[in-house]
Amino acid sequence: MLIAQLKQRLLGKTASKQQGDFASETAYDIWAGSYDAQPDNLMLALDEEVFSVLLKQINMEGSSVADIGCGTGRHWPEILKHKPCNLTGFDVSAKMLAELKTKFPEADVVKIDGYRPLQLGEKVYDVLLSTLTVAHIANMERSVKSWTNSLKGKSSILITDFHPEALARGGKRTFEHDGHSISIINYVHTISKLLKLFGEQGFALEALEERFVDEQVKHYYEKKNALPVYHKFKNQPMIYGMLLTRK
Repeated sequence: MLIAQLKQRLLGKTASKQQGDFASETAYDIWAGSYDAQPDNLMLALDEEVFSVLLKQINMEGSSVADIGCGTGRHWPEILKHKPCNLTGFDVSAKMLAELKTKFPEADVVKIDGYRPLQLGEKVYDVLLSTLTVAHIANMERSVKSWTNSLKGKSSILITDFHPEALARGGKRTFEHDGHSISIINYVHTISKLLKLFGEQGFALEALEERFVDEQVKHYYEKKNALPVYHKFKNQPMIYGMLLTRK
């Protein structure tokens, strides 16, 4: 069904010169089978680096943790090393969650309806994690309220994502499938906007990490014959991460 939809949109009569981006659920269901097999994916490499730096600053032992946009559980081995008492993954893609369950059969996962407000409960979690997800969310005002309401009084939020400056300059989240490049819908939420929204809920910034396109990552673009893209984004931030706490 998904493959047929993909071919219709890219090759069929409904295809247009400027093909629209795919919704997150559709795109990640298509991507799920190959998502973990990306040895030369710069964005995932930078995300893992930023996530690791920030995660070390959270005392997660014995904590209840929500992972919003958990995908295939790419970060779960590292999260579980910090000994949370429980870890729940939330994602819009049933196929990404299925991949996670193959690696962690006992995992507690929840399929999100991307068109409805996420209901997490009140004062359930100590830590909320969200990696490479924020820019897929249209209404961050609503999401911030839901996320922060789910957290106990003293709590932490760790976010990583594509940098809003890169998205504003035309950056896209894409992957290759069946010979086609698939792009996913993104929304630009500036860091200042996010800090304001979380600040209104009592959360303060503890740490901010940014990673830039520079000579150290040029080889990623060379391998993909994408040097024009490298030069377009050179010296620009590509990935960010923030740690926020409420004390």
